[in-house]
Amino acid sequence: MSIPEAVNNVLCQWMKGRGPEDDIVLGSRIRLARNVDKVPFPAMANDEQLTHICEIVRSATADKGLDMDYLAMAQVPRLERELLVEKHLISPQQTREVQHKAVILRRDGLVSIMVNEEDHLRIQSIYPGFQLESAWEECDQVDDAIGEHLAYAFSPELGYLTACPTNVGTGLRASVMMHLPVLGMTNQMQRVIPVVNKLGLAVRGLYGEGTEAVGSIYQISNQLTLGHSEQEIMAHLATVARQIVDQEKEARQQVLRMGKAELEDRTYRALGILSQARVLSSQEAMQLLSEVWLGVDLGLIDELDAQILKSLVVLIRPAHLQKIGGKDMDADERDVYRAHLVREYIQTGLEDANA
Repeated sequence: MSIPEAVNNVLCQWMKGRGPEDDIVLGSRIRLARNVDKVPFPAMANDEQLTHICEIVRSATADKGLDMDYLAMAQVPRLERELLVEKHLISPQQTREVQHKAVILRRDGLVSIMVNEEDHLRIQSIYPGFQLESAWEECDQVDDAIGEHLAYAFSPELGYLTACPTNVGTGLRASVMMHLPVLGMTNQMQRVIPVVNKLGLAVRGLYGEGTEAVGSIYQISNQLTLGHSEQEIMAHLATVARQIVDQEKEARQQVLRMGKAELEDRTYRALGILSQARVLSSQEAMQLLSEVWLGVDLGLIDELDAQILKSLVVLIRPAHLQKIGGKDMDADERDVYRAHLVREYIQTGLEDANA
């Protein structure tokens, strides 16, 4: 796959596909951390060892006929690297100190492998909606195929050995990305987050660790992988995520019963701003999109398809704006172009609904 092919498809399959509970759950991700036996972890490996990892992983994925293509990060321009982050195909860490790093992508964007990030391999699969099991099956198949070719660092007592102690064991990080506007609007997330943390799960923002939950989008994920099987970890996450989905649904219905007119007014005001604004910061745009999206999901706004709003959540990010606009932009220029792009998408959506 060439670099243009990897980044020019604006939306990956997990972004534009449909899945169970996709009015609340944007996507389900499984990530497996793996390391090659008898080779130091990336932070301690020398250039020769890191190059060796790239070569053997590239060979392993090619030999297994996984329909995946290899991109050396050093050959990917900065903007394209940022695009891959915004698509959730690589981590921000993978864009820094890019020598001896790579990403291996499947063309549909459902599977990607980071090479020489914190671990030698980070294998991940993302599915639209609430589909943890499907994402696991996809990721597990790729893991097994590579494992037939490479010897993983593994301890009979501990399980898979990883650079970070919290990943030792299964090496599994499972997460569910959720849109929870009413739990946020009614301040219930302040109560939900501590409870979720006590259950051994982490609550983070749109782009994971260290990011805020702008636009009422949260990621719920497991924190530890040692002492539990993959199925136990996923079942626990799925149970908690299901409870949060149900709470959001109930909160939405309660808000409708108690103040439908006020909620309808709020969502249409947000739509009006998005339809007319000439300058939009990323944070303001995310908040307004979240409110309009809620209005669409509740049937208060029937002139738009929710998929347009889901797409804009990614398209208004800095790298995507510059890619679509065809030039580098500073923050002020991005704010102007973001407003222009949102107006165009909203107008197109309204025209399509009225056609």
